[in-house]
Amino acid sequence: MTTTPGNLYIISAPSGAGKTSLVKALLQSGVDLSLSVSYTTRRARPGEIDGHDYHFINREDFEERLKQNEFLESAEVYGNYYGTSRKWIDHALESGRDILLEIDSQGARQVRCIFPGAVAIFVLPPSLKVLEMRLRRRAQDSPEAIGHRLASARDEIGHVAEYDYVIINDKLDKALQDLKCIVQAERLRITKQLSRHQILVTQLGAKPVS
Repeated sequence: MTTTPGNLYIISAPSGAGKTSLVKALLQSGVDLSLSVSYTTRRARPGEIDGHDYHFINREDFEERLKQNEFLESAEVYGNYYGTSRKWIDHALESGRDILLEIDSQGARQVRCIFPGAVAIFVLPPSLKVLEMRLRRRAQDSPEAIGHRLASARDEIGHVAEYDYVIINDKLDKALQDLKCIVQAERLRITKQLSRHQILVTQLGAKPVS
């Protein structure tokens, strides 16, 4: 029996929109979804675990992997490299697993050139005021860095029209419900369902989709 390839979900957002919390809540909600763990040259933040949150590697290692075309997408953000393993993504999708990528708009464009069927989701904050408040609440950046992040956020938000879905993350519970609905709707697309249930469809006499 042929395995139906998994779905590839892309989720992007400006820094401070709450994407990380939303993705964490989704993965804890019981959905059968695997998060792609990116490689990065930035230092681990308090509480982050190597291999779980990111694969933390040095710049020389990253650049060597880049030369070997190991990354599906890569980008330099705030002076640090980030990249997604092409081999891991290919293997996971071929085995029928649904994969979630947390990447910015630049990475999303790179991925969709290779996987045009990827489902792209953009998370917006309810306002710029709330976005700034969330960034300041982190207490991880200087006022200058926060100003830079806000400017970058406006640029990132400018790419929202390139995505298939938009979620406004005002209340986490509502945003989570919206995200789960998107995941489920994509799993129920006719091409996926007919591929998964070929025998049933044939027995019921349904005509093939051209």
